Amino acid sequence: MVQSGVLTKYSPMKQKIMLGIGSSMLVACSANAKKDADAAKEKTQPNVIIILADDIGYGDLGFNGEKTVHTPNADRLASRGIRFTDAHAVAATSTPSRYSLLTGHYAWRRNDTGIAPGDAGMIIRPEQTTIADLFRDNGYTTAAVGKWHLGLSDKTGSQDWNGFITPGPADIGFDYSYIMAATGDRVPCVYVENQRIVNLDPDDPIAVSYKEPFPGEPLGKDHPELLTVLKPSPNHGHDMAIVNGVSRIGYMKGGRRALWVDENIADSITAKAVRFIEKNKDNPFFLYFATNDIHVPRVPHPRFAGTTAMGARGDAIMEFDWSVGQIVETLERLGLTDNTLIILTSDNGPVVDDGYADKAVERLGSHRPWGDFRGGKYSSFEAGTRVPFVVSWPAQIKPAVSDALVSQIDLFASFAGLLGRELPEDVAPDSQNHLDAFTGKTKKGRDYVIEQAGSLSVSDSEWKYISPSNGNAYNKLTNTELGNNKEPQLYNLKQDIGEKNNLAKKFPEKISHFNSILEKERN
Repeated sequence: MVQSGVLTKYSPMKQKIMLGIGSSMLVACSANAKKDADAAKEKTQPNVIIILADDIGYGDLGFNGEKTVHTPNADRLASRGIRFTDAHAVAATSTPSRYSLLTGHYAWRRNDTGIAPGDAGMIIRPEQTTIADLFRDNGYTTAAVGKWHLGLSDKTGSQDWNGFITPGPADIGFDYSYIMAATGDRVPCVYVENQRIVNLDPDDPIAVSYKEPFPGEPLGKDHPELLTVLKPSPNHGHDMAIVNGVSRIGYMKGGRRALWVDENIADSITAKAVRFIEKNKDNPFFLYFATNDIHVPRVPHPRFAGTTAMGARGDAIMEFDWSVGQIVETLERLGLTDNTLIILTSDNGPVVDDGYADKAVERLGSHRPWGDFRGGKYSSFEAGTRVPFVVSWPAQIKPAVSDALVSQIDLFASFAGLLGRELPEDVAPDSQNHLDAFTGKTKKGRDYVIEQAGSLSVSDSEWKYISPSNGNAYNKLTNTELGNNKEPQLYNLKQDIGEKNNLAKKFPEKISHFNSILEKERN
C-alpha cells in the first residue's frame, strides 16, 4: 500500500465517513475523477522486466566486444538502449547477489546469505520489503519466473514439498511464480508454481535430504554408468542424486513425474514468462525473469547443439540469447515495446568448469568470458562482479554507451524514483536512486561500489581496493584467481584494468580512504 507517496508494506486504510446526499455525490464524482486519473497513469507507467542471466560474464555477450561470440537478440536490445561498461553485481556468487538486487540490502550485512542449499529456508524474510512489493503496491502485477536460489519455507529442511510451500514468493511481493526450487545442480529438480510442485503425483511423494542418502537410490559417484547425459568433474561434489542422467548435489527420491528435463528448462521458463506478459498486456506488470542459462549442468536443447564452436557452454549462451529474443518478440507482437523498460544483466561473473565434464575448458578457444578483466565467479577481482548491463526503454531512452559506475543494488531506489515513491529508512537501506544514470540523463553514477567475494572490495571506477583476506588465492577446481591476499591490494583500473600491479604500498593514503569507506558502511 502507499500513503502520501511513502511505500509501506502493510498499511490498509480503514475509514468510516457519514455524508449527506450532496456530499456523497461530490465524493462519487471525485472518486470517479481519481479513478480516471489512475487509469491514465497506469497506461503511461512502463512495464518493467529484469532479465537476469546466470554466470554469464562481461565478455560472454557480443555487445561487449568479444569477437568470438554473436548474440543477436541481446545485441539488438543493447543497440536500442544504454550499454553500461562499469556495472556491478553486489556479489561474485548467486544467492547474495540476488538477495541484494531484490532487497536493496547488502547481503554481507547478514551471515546467512551464502550459496544456498536446495532445502534452504527462504533467505528474504516475509517482513522485508522487496522490489516486487514496491511494484505490487503501486498497481503492478508481479511475477518471478526461472531460477530462484533464495530458499523456500521458514527454515532449512522444513519444506512441505508435497503440499503448499510457505513462505514463498507470494510473501515477498510476487503475484505469480514459476521457479526452479533451487538451482540446476541441486535437488529437488522440480518446478514450483505458486508454491506447489508442478505435476506432482501424490502416490509418489518427494523426499529431499542434504545430510544422508536414501537407501536404494543410486548415486552418481557409485553408478557412473547411469550418467547418460553428463558426468561430473572430479571433486566438485556433483556426484549425488541422479536425475535424468545427471548427478546433482544433495539427495532425493520420488516425484518422478514432476522432474524437469534439463534440455527443456529454457523452453519451459521462457514460455511461462511469455504467457505472463500476454495475460497482463493491458495493465502494468513487473517480471523478474531469471534464466537457468548458463549455469551448470549445461544441457542446452538439441536445436542449439553445435551453434557455436565452444560446446555446451557456448551453445547455452545461444539458448539464453533465444530466451531474450522470445521476450522481445512478445513485446513487439503485443505493441508493448516502447513503454517497457528492460534490464538485461547477470548475477555474477563467469566460470568455465563449475562441476561437470562438458568440455567447456577444452573448447573455450580464444573466447574470453571475462573480457579484459581478471578473475571470474567467486573472485574479488573485477570479473567477479563487473557484469553485462543493458537498459532499454525506447519511449524514454536514446541509444548510448555509458561508463557511469552503477550497481544492481540501486535498482530498488531507482524504481521507487521512477514511480515517484519515497522509501522509508528501513526499506532498501543500501540502495541509492540513480534513475538518471540508468536512463542516460547523466553519466554520473555512484561515488563507489562495494563488491563481495572472499572479502569486501571498493571501487570508485578509477581505483579498486581489495581488503585483506586469509582465504585461498586460487581455486584449482574452477581454475579461478580468487583475489584473496593477506595484504591489502590497490589497483588503478584506468591504467591497469587487469589488476596486475598492486599499488597499496605506494599509496597508503588511498588505502586509508577506502578503509574509512568500509568502516562507515559496516557501521
